[in-house]
Amino acid sequence: MARYTREDILRMAEEEDVEFIRLQFTDMFGTMKNTAVTAGRLEQALDNACTVDASSMEGFFRDEEEELYLHPVTDTFCILPWRPQQGKVARLICDVYRADGTPYRESPRHILERVKEQAEQKGYSFQVNPECEFFLFHTDENGRPTTVTHEQAGYMDLSPVDLGENARRDIVLTMEEMGYDVASSHHEIAPAQHEIDFTMADVLETADKFMTFKVAVRTVAKRHGLHATFMPKPVAGVNGSGMHVNMALCKDGKNVFEDPEDELGLSREAYAFIAGIFAHIKGMTALFNPLVNSYKRLVPGFEAPSDITWSSSQRTAMVKVPGDRRKERVVELRSPDPSADPYLVFALCLAAGLEGIEKGMELAPELKADIRSLSEDEKKELGIRSLPENLNEALNEMEQDAWIAQTLGGSFAEHYRKNKRSEWKDYSRQVSDWELSRYLYRI
Repeated sequence: MARYTREDILRMAEEEDVEFIRLQFTDMFGTMKNTAVTAGRLEQALDNACTVDASSMEGFFRDEEEELYLHPVTDTFCILPWRPQQGKVARLICDVYRADGTPYRESPRHILERVKEQAEQKGYSFQVNPECEFFLFHTDENGRPTTVTHEQAGYMDLSPVDLGENARRDIVLTMEEMGYDVASSHHEIAPAQHEIDFTMADVLETADKFMTFKVAVRTVAKRHGLHATFMPKPVAGVNGSGMHVNMALCKDGKNVFEDPEDELGLSREAYAFIAGIFAHIKGMTALFNPLVNSYKRLVPGFEAPSDITWSSSQRTAMVKVPGDRRKERVVELRSPDPSADPYLVFALCLAAGLEGIEKGMELAPELKADIRSLSEDEKKELGIRSLPENLNEALNEMEQDAWIAQTLGGSFAEHYRKNKRSEWKDYSRQVSDWELSRYLYRI
């Protein structure tokens, strides 16, 4: 990440003919918000003097009539390459503060900052690399999104079968123009599904990048006449989209997860880190998979994990570790989806993993068999637990795990559950096309 001072930003804005600056921040549900100021008010913005009305926004405490102050993070200054080249538009990601100068504790970015700082006080640094999947669909004659695609490409296919290749290439070039280091990109398993991967980087920097990445993907797709969606399961009968999180924990410049003497090259800390995540995974699922639709992806029969297992060889395991010793020792969590708030996902993974290390938690043996070949009775005999089957179950698990409220903050957890329960109740009142086609003429 570039290191900019206040003077650097003022100079670059003038030299690059920047006319508008978007001050961006994220609500508790992972939705990016922003307010724009003109270049003439940039100094005021850098003085932390710009405010937003929290009571008017979903994802904040709307019963509080309070102005919140945006504190721009200078290192996040970036000119948006998809905006005009004359009268350019730049962005600054902001931390959110109260009028008394204290951080707004319900800000997801602040939650991650707090957990990261706690880890650093113990000598740890945390790096992540999310693998983000999404779909590119056609729009209708009015420009509205559909789930229609003309392509039938599969895993790592290329043009002319992969009809989204040009859009994906432009997304990568746009991200690189913004200074992001993209590791790779390819067509995924389902038709119209794509994946773009970052390189390993600092956890907070990566969360910021992920939020900008989603905006860039949608913007570039629209230029190609397509609609990009991060909805976990937009089409039945094919794989959904995940956000696999590759994690590495370092101390004194060394990867804590590495032990050459171990059969898999993993340290005791690595096993305990995974055990810590597993200890809280059922409650964390409400945040890792925050939509009603998320649970249409987490079903048997596809590659998304529905059981709590780890493996060095099975693709359907929830946590995958490298079986190849030539690869860096990382822990890959495969259950989160791209609708989740990355600040919360990364904060909870780090906090849970560190708890596992500090308490010396024991990890169950590696599952070497294909989970899809095991019956329910066999899974019970092996002590394999499953993820919640729907959002309501996940919220119940979240409520029962007091550690989650301690990590996120009690008021944050309560407000999150309240909003998501309302979403579940609204869904439960709907009558779907599936119900009509199955019951209307038969009952």
